[in-house]
Amino acid sequence: MRILIIEDDREAASYLTKAFREAGHVADHAADGEDGLAMAMDGPYDVLIVDRMLPKKDGLSVIGDLRSAGRDTPVLILSALGQVDDRVKGLRAGGDDYLPKPYSFSELLARVEVLSRRRSSGSAPETVYKVADLELDRLSHRVSRGGEDIILQPREFRLLEYLMKNAGQVVTRTMLLEHVWDYHFDPQTNVIDVHVSRLRSKIDKGFERPLIHTIRGAGYTVRA
Repeated sequence: MRILIIEDDREAASYLTKAFREAGHVADHAADGEDGLAMAMDGPYDVLIVDRMLPKKDGLSVIGDLRSAGRDTPVLILSALGQVDDRVKGLRAGGDDYLPKPYSFSELLARVEVLSRRRSSGSAPETVYKVADLELDRLSHRVSRGGEDIILQPREFRLLEYLMKNAGQVVTRTMLLEHVWDYHFDPQTNVIDVHVSRLRSKIDKGFERPLIHTIRGAGYTVRA
């Protein structure tokens, strides 16, 4: 396996790098969130090990940026924050596993191997979503309808991506807050309505058939 360790504690990072190499794997190290994100975006890693509390860019932001860019590399979060709420927040941010500190290397190695096997045995992730004549490419961040490009802001893109990923299903406000806004807003805020309205004006305006539908009392759905 090729593993990237994003950890600002140099002693801990040195220990992990050495231990993984002794176990027969390739291990690289980034000492802060910005460098870690850049390396994760550029390098073909099998698994990322990410500390939550990092300088320059925290670990959950690194994971969120990777997922927004369509990168599906498995991520194991390593953190001194080990309460249930901390673990739930890490997994909802896009992490695949969460191991609180202190930990044993044998358990960490076993979890990393499981993540790597799970990825290699799974099918290739879907990178293009299509609903009728609407198309979203997760890798190039290109959106088009009827062959015409549509320019979206980053949050609009994430909103449409999540709706299209769940095309034909009702997506609730709570689901959107969890997966698009990461609980940064009060559930009663109208931020979702505002963004859906803006998205609708870009996606449906000028077309005969609307694709974004409001399900009264439930949420939203994208369907032909």
